[in-house]
Amino acid sequence: MRKRIIGFALSAMLLALSFPSAAQQPGKIPRIGFLVSGSPSTHKVLLDTVRQGLRELGYIEGQNIAIEYRYAEGKEERFADLAAELVRLRLDVIVTVGTLATLAVKQASSTIPIVVAGAGDLVGAGLVASLARPGGNVTGSTNIDPDLSAKRLELLKESFPKLSRVAVLYRGGPGGDEEELKETQAASRTLKIQIQPLEVKDPAQFSGAYAAMKKERAAALIIFHGNFTSFHKQQLVELAAKNRLPTMCGQPTWSDAGCLISYGHDRSHQWRRAAVFVDKILKGTKPADIPVEQPTKFELVINLKTAKQIGVTIPPNVLARADRVIR
Repeated sequence: MRKRIIGFALSAMLLALSFPSAAQQPGKIPRIGFLVSGSPSTHKVLLDTVRQGLRELGYIEGQNIAIEYRYAEGKEERFADLAAELVRLRLDVIVTVGTLATLAVKQASSTIPIVVAGAGDLVGAGLVASLARPGGNVTGSTNIDPDLSAKRLELLKESFPKLSRVAVLYRGGPGGDEEELKETQAASRTLKIQIQPLEVKDPAQFSGAYAAMKKERAAALIIFHGNFTSFHKQQLVELAAKNRLPTMCGQPTWSDAGCLISYGHDRSHQWRRAAVFVDKILKGTKPADIPVEQPTKFELVINLKTAKQIGVTIPPNVLARADRVIR
């Protein structure tokens, strides 16, 4: 009888160890929330990647973890209400994408842990005290797009040596666009390129922005990556092709949508890392003690189908450096 009891106890211990620690409490499973700017379809890859990362760590949605989803559907003004909804649910962790979504949740709660699956300048936005020591209830991954601005402009100049005027399309507001614009303008002076900044905050402004580029004879276009521009990426890229404008984008997947050249980090890595941050928090680590991560791997992608469509040629030396070429 005693051996039976000991064997049963050992089996119970092994079963408990096979599940994440936060799920060991009887009757209670961890509950996390997602707040994203787009829709289930536009953010499917992102959400699938985070869920896959959670599965690899032992968290299976509907079994030992519950997930609440909130989508802004491209309307950033909805962030505040959606963040308040998630906070009222008293979740264990909230995962956000983008600076504005993170600011909304941070303003709604200073206690619920927030994991950022990629955003702009978290320090500059006042979301964390520093990358090494976040300090509050926010941690995760930050983008360093402003630091890559010079590189993107250099790649455009190498691709089109006679380039003298470049339009820049951006959303503006918190999150890094202003800093990225400053970096781009600083690099342009060295390369003797004039920059035409065009801020857009509503899709109704897109046609006017492209008309302004044409009027000022911009020879290429840089589109800053962000929640707003990403949600409308297909429309923005198609308008550029219609106007036969070579495009440079800040995220590799934009080239899959038709951007001519893109240079930036692979955000899917950040999304996978979001699951790791969630796991650490559910196991008891405070967000204040988890350093914010920066991207370390960058990709150059060139879309030759777009090049053919708008009638331009990418020099062999630039093509040779591409990590991926879409033919």
